[in-house]
Amino acid sequence: MMPQPQDPNRAQDLVRRMHGRLVADRGPGKKPLWVLLAIPAGILAAIFFIALVAVYIAFARGLPSIDWARRYRPPIVTTVWSGDEQLIGEFYDERRVVVPYEHIPKKMVQAFIASEDADFFDHSGVSYTGIARALFKTYVLRHKMKQGGSTLTQQTAKAILASSEGVKAAHVRSGWAGVRRKARELILTKRLEDNFSKEQILYLYLNEVYLGHHSYGVQAAAENYFRKNVWELTLPEIALIAGLPQAPSEYSPFAHPEKAKARRSYVLRRMTEEGMISQVAREEADAAPIEVFSVQDIFRDTAPYVTEHIRRDLVARYGNERLLNDGLKVYATVDLEREHDAIAATIRGVIDADKRQGYRGALLRLPQKDWDDFAEKEQVFLDGDGKNDDVIAALVTSVDKDGQSATVRVGKKTGLISAGTSWWARKPNPEQNSEYAQITNLKTAISTGDVVLVRADSIEKGQTVYSLEQEPKLQGALISTDPNSGYVLAMIGGYDFEKSEFNRAFQACRQPGSAFKPVIYSAAIEQRAFTASTILLDAPLVTDDESTGKRWKPQNYEEEFKGEVPVRTALIHSMNTPAIRTLQAVGVKAASAWAHNLGITTKINEDLSMALGSSCVYPHELTNVFATFNRLGRKAKQIYLRRVLDRDGRILEDHSSFYDPWTWLDDRIAAGYAKLHEVPEQVMTPETAFLMQQLMTEVCKPPGTGGRAAALGKPVAGKTGTTNDLFDAWFLGYTRDLVTGVWVGYDTYETPMDKYATGGHYALPIWLDYMSKALKGVPQGNFEPPSENIVWVNVDPDTGKRAGPDSHQPVLEAYLKGNEPLDEFGQAAPVCDKLPCQTGAKQPPPTNTQAADAMLKGGL
Repeated sequence: MMPQPQDPNRAQDLVRRMHGRLVADRGPGKKPLWVLLAIPAGILAAIFFIALVAVYIAFARGLPSIDWARRYRPPIVTTVWSGDEQLIGEFYDERRVVVPYEHIPKKMVQAFIASEDADFFDHSGVSYTGIARALFKTYVLRHKMKQGGSTLTQQTAKAILASSEGVKAAHVRSGWAGVRRKARELILTKRLEDNFSKEQILYLYLNEVYLGHHSYGVQAAAENYFRKNVWELTLPEIALIAGLPQAPSEYSPFAHPEKAKARRSYVLRRMTEEGMISQVAREEADAAPIEVFSVQDIFRDTAPYVTEHIRRDLVARYGNERLLNDGLKVYATVDLEREHDAIAATIRGVIDADKRQGYRGALLRLPQKDWDDFAEKEQVFLDGDGKNDDVIAALVTSVDKDGQSATVRVGKKTGLISAGTSWWARKPNPEQNSEYAQITNLKTAISTGDVVLVRADSIEKGQTVYSLEQEPKLQGALISTDPNSGYVLAMIGGYDFEKSEFNRAFQACRQPGSAFKPVIYSAAIEQRAFTASTILLDAPLVTDDESTGKRWKPQNYEEEFKGEVPVRTALIHSMNTPAIRTLQAVGVKAASAWAHNLGITTKINEDLSMALGSSCVYPHELTNVFATFNRLGRKAKQIYLRRVLDRDGRILEDHSSFYDPWTWLDDRIAAGYAKLHEVPEQVMTPETAFLMQQLMTEVCKPPGTGGRAAALGKPVAGKTGTTNDLFDAWFLGYTRDLVTGVWVGYDTYETPMDKYATGGHYALPIWLDYMSKALKGVPQGNFEPPSENIVWVNVDPDTGKRAGPDSHQPVLEAYLKGNEPLDEFGQAAPVCDKLPCQTGAKQPPPTNTQAADAMLKGGL
């Protein structure tokens, strides 16, 4: 049946009634439900949006700017180079060497992508598939090989944050701090992806990523692990480095070589799976052994006292933060070959001097039941870190009846200690002279069960003969400079930097003893017209010591007096009372001012003990005084920094010398012009300096206190120094082109050295050892007179007067014109103002200029 049509009026009425009911139901003025819900929802949304923006702003505040990344000037290493441009030190918070992207091998890039972020070129900074894959492998499959969910861009952001906020802050993983860190990382990730190409991000990442053992970036890692540049690495080496970012300590090839190899295998497998290398290349690389070099400690292994001195100076003038982060290039003046010669000479000399103080006893004594255990442990040590040690521990298992030898165990091996190599091992006694207190029986020094230090000395009948050793308590310091340029060529601050960083060459203020006498005598020559012939009284002298209120009676080292002696004799034999009388002639205040004018900065005791070196001085300052004598009175300067550049190669300071062979020709010319405008400080007349120098050349010939220096075979001027209480031994001496000062002594004044402890016995051997090597094959001319105001007179060395027929071995002595000695009748002696003099006396060797002239004339 078809439905009946409805009345349209009725339908409309029905609609009106229903509408009216609806209106009546909701009451007058009420709004729809969705409107009521929309308003609070909108408010909440606005609040949420504002909060989100606020949180974003809070998280984003202080993030490194994109401009920072564009400029990319991360913390890099400050390097220190020797005068011959060998690396001697590095300073850094992060050891990073930035390398351009084009220098990074393609296989290196592929290795990191394969192992860290296979989707790198496809995602926009965050790889959700990578996160899922990492979570699945880590928590579902319990995969042993770590795999992170962070993309390379995220890791780059994290590394940048680590540089700007500090490593600890950037690696927080838990709590609100962890949430904040991750949010900041994601914000920076988005900014990097929006502003940089993938290659630019890789450049940032490969220079930022931490790869263990202070290595930031792939170049630093290549240097640390393989001592190569990154572009020189092989595939196995690349894969090992690329496997480190997830856990550098756990996969360290030094600490965990097996884990490192397993991680390398993982990287190679991933590269194969991604089609980056063939299966054959993978297998070959996987089979390669892991060969890494131990991390070099260039600072401590090369020239530690020099480098530490430079570090302190740079921190004082540039600040520690700039030193550690700004990649300064510092060029020092030290000559590395001479520095190593100085280190070796100081060690040998200190060991020898320390032995002469006597044997301080065994390290410990073991009961026989512990011998095997000790030997086994020592063998383990010898097989590992101790295999290259020069001095090692040995266990004394027996001493023969006559005490001429002892049997020792060194690990698994046995050997002998002979009495002949242990002559020095007497009981310590500073009242003895080690030359006359030698042992002949080992039983007086060692016993069965003693653990002692030994050094392999020789092989006899297939058995190693060891010498008895001990760790020195004595210390030594050495500083060597070029008097022309002022360059510090070698600096040793102590016996062992590992045990004491205290730089005795610069920081130890020690009494110089008789080494101070040239300061006093030079003042007398300049101010009181003293000459080599001036007569002084070497006789007992008693004076009141105002500082102690006691009477002071100085003695000579030999404890005898010679009566009237010329200055020449007084200085050659380092007599004390003549030096005091010279000081009396000069005046203590005048002498103190003279010493300060020469460059001594320490307080000078203004009393007569000044003449005997009672005021402490720094070794480098006293050495510089002797350099001033060498420079004929022009005040010497000491330079240990040749040049400092910033990270961009701009010169911050330049002290290069015209005499520097390592300086570029243009720079040498510029330095030469600058030198023309310098007005050197002339602190004494050239003639005074030359006359003092001539007197010191006689000190360095037998029978002078520095007579051993003659063994150098070159013209030498210098002076020994020994304090009366035998706490300090010095020798400061120079040739024409090299000035060197040496000090030996204990750090404290608790125990004096033995009676043999003079500057000539303890300091001079170190000086001679070093100078012999430093000047090997380097000609050294004579000391040339500065002017025609110097004349030469044939004199009697005992009286200082003109030599007569009865004079015993007359000598040719230099004098200032007008100050020549008279003969016995009060008449002026014959003089000559040019060498060679035809006087019948022994003449100084010809100078270089004279030798050249003679060669041209056929005279030589």
